[in-house]
Amino acid sequence: MTTRMPSAGYSITVRVGMPADPSAVGRLTTAVGSAGGVITALDIVESTHDAVVADVTCDTADGEHANAVTDALRALDGVEVRKVSDRTFLIHLGGKIEVNSKVSLRNRDELSRAYTPGVARVCLAIAENPEDARRLTIKRNTVAVVTDGSAVLGLGNIGPAASMPVMEGKAALFKRFAGVDAWPVPLDTQDTDEIVAIVKAIAPAYGGINLEDIAAPRCFEIERRLRAELDIPVFHDDQHGTAIVVLAALTNALRVVGKPLSAVRVVVSGAGAAGTAIMKLLLAQGVGDIIACDRMGALHPDLPGLNPSMQWLADNTNKGGYSGDVRGAVAGADVFIGVSAPNILTGDDIGTMADRSIVFALANPDPEVDPFEARKHAAIVATGRSDQPNQINNVLAFPGVFRGMLDAQAREFTLPMALAAATAIADAVGDSRANASYIVPSVFDPNVAPAVAAAVKSAWLGGGSATVDAAAPVSADTSPSGVSPFGAEG
Repeated sequence: MTTRMPSAGYSITVRVGMPADPSAVGRLTTAVGSAGGVITALDIVESTHDAVVADVTCDTADGEHANAVTDALRALDGVEVRKVSDRTFLIHLGGKIEVNSKVSLRNRDELSRAYTPGVARVCLAIAENPEDARRLTIKRNTVAVVTDGSAVLGLGNIGPAASMPVMEGKAALFKRFAGVDAWPVPLDTQDTDEIVAIVKAIAPAYGGINLEDIAAPRCFEIERRLRAELDIPVFHDDQHGTAIVVLAALTNALRVVGKPLSAVRVVVSGAGAAGTAIMKLLLAQGVGDIIACDRMGALHPDLPGLNPSMQWLADNTNKGGYSGDVRGAVAGADVFIGVSAPNILTGDDIGTMADRSIVFALANPDPEVDPFEARKHAAIVATGRSDQPNQINNVLAFPGVFRGMLDAQAREFTLPMALAAATAIADAVGDSRANASYIVPSVFDPNVAPAVAAAVKSAWLGGGSATVDAAAPVSADTSPSGVSPFGAEG
């Protein structure tokens, strides 16, 4: 079982009143530490000759742990717990994003140009030449973050309203890391036809569509149809953002262990949206072999009950025809990539892998294998957690990818863009700095998003505008299911 560590995601501030004796503060810190909390700040709010009010801020592991820490403080003699604030909830009060005007509207003249009557001239110009919308409106720098709330983080089908904090966070990341204006568009429907129709109807206002947290396999069809029917890029971050960062991380991990991608055997646990995109991008980059595993075990052509996406994987991976479970699949494998469920492997399972093995256990918050146990056997371990080294985080990809597509006025997202973005992220670390604990750059590295944007723009303007199927290693026409080898379906 993975040990849950205190983190900023469960940070609380406890306001306490206590006597003004010399040992009071020490008793507070000792109580928090004994309960397993990590104090990050202690501020005196009020002080008199005989009493003190203090705010104790600490990281905890989860809601239950936060309650235990609070109870430890409440149990101290003379200490009164007055208020407990969850700092994560505090930053969400009123939402995390807002709209700011770029024009000041200080006087009547400015109002006349920004709105009526002057705005009519701009409207007529766009009516005459619709392409001017990219130049004269927010379309040039705006992305819709579209979800149906059916597959939110590790929370599942929680619906559109409950998905909003995630979509707001996504929009905030777009702005922070790439200067892209993004807006949440949660849809109160999980009908594929309705989602496609709604997104098509709102598309004129946006320069790109970021599909987010839509369950597989429905997300594949939605993306395929929108790609075919819109003249702006459609990017499903759960698929392509994850795949890009995984390829970047694996590129550097293989540099560290001295293995070429063309010679390694990779086991991927999870054949949903993320796993499918990861495998297709690895195939496009020339991986030696992949064994795709899902709930029914390893995918192979004779396995019954496969959906079209899984059938394509079964037909194009697993050269040796392995038909067992994921534990058997990892024996002798060079790389394990998990995008599935927690605790499906043990450290002993990782011990059966090849020498200098690589483990990417990306299920959140609890990985497929305890990273502490995995490190006893694997040369390199990465997770999706921020409290572990080598965090595989999509924020390394999607802001720069959209920045590049918007700057290039691209009309679609292509395979050359994905490969270029992965190379740019990997090169932000490079041969000279890569090591077992540093295979991807920090999400706060200011050079990453501009490098990714430049690479994506170059891929489009330099001939990377070929259709996805034409750029893929195997034509979609060779698959009876019609599933292309990139972008899941289409």
